[in-house]
Amino acid sequence: MNTKVLFLLLTAVTLQVVSAQRGVRIGYVDMDYILENVSEYQMANELLEKKVAKWKQEIEQQQLAIAQMKEDLDNERILLTNELIEEREVEIQALESEVLDYQQDRFGPQGDLVRQRSQLVQPIQDQVFNAVQELAAGRKYDFIFDRSADVVMLFADKRYDISEQILRTIDITRKKDQREGKPSALDAFQEIDPELKARQDAYDDKKSERDSIIESKREAKLKEIEERKKAYEERRRKMLEEREAKRKAAEEKKKKENGEENSEESAETGTEENQ
Repeated sequence: MNTKVLFLLLTAVTLQVVSAQRGVRIGYVDMDYILENVSEYQMANELLEKKVAKWKQEIEQQQLAIAQMKEDLDNERILLTNELIEEREVEIQALESEVLDYQQDRFGPQGDLVRQRSQLVQPIQDQVFNAVQELAAGRKYDFIFDRSADVVMLFADKRYDISEQILRTIDITRKKDQREGKPSALDAFQEIDPELKARQDAYDDKKSERDSIIESKREAKLKEIEERKKAYEERRRKMLEEREAKRKAAEEKKKKENGEENSEESAETGTEENQ
């Protein structure tokens, strides 16, 4: 029993001495640098930026449409009944709320942008993790840190940076996967996200329905305005006709009165001449 204990103690001491002689091997990777130099990440990031630009454009279009609706309401308020004004205001408020919801769905803390960025980075992070594990096992590293993570590194000697080695390992793995027909990180990113697709389909359906309703209301509004315009023109025409009729009647009356006065004057003149 004592022999076994002594053997274990000697083994532990020997391992500590060997470890002390070898020293601790440390390396670090710069994840930001790696992402910048992985072509698949760059291509996927470009696709994401195009999506973001499209989302922003959709929001801007909706905001412009709302601004136009407000302007139209201000211009037509004098022609509308209180019920129509209230209906238009409720419609504008509903659209404003819808745009805010859409902004949250796209750019909120749990929105599509956050989800897409996670889907974009995750495959590359997995590749880096696998490459780090392989390199650490092959070259006997004790610690490998991520310089771009939350670990505070006040100074890091460049000779301990193994980012280039990780990139070479990723490139070798990528070429091997291509030969074996395995999907790449870009393929994984381009896969359709069911939740994102469902949200986009719902938005497209709602937008199509809303556009149809807006168009119907716009046509009804134009028809109503046209009818009001015709009614106004008809009232104006009648008013002008009545005014013209009164003017003519006044002229006729005046002519008649002038004619009677002339007749009286002629009669008086004839009487005087006879005398």
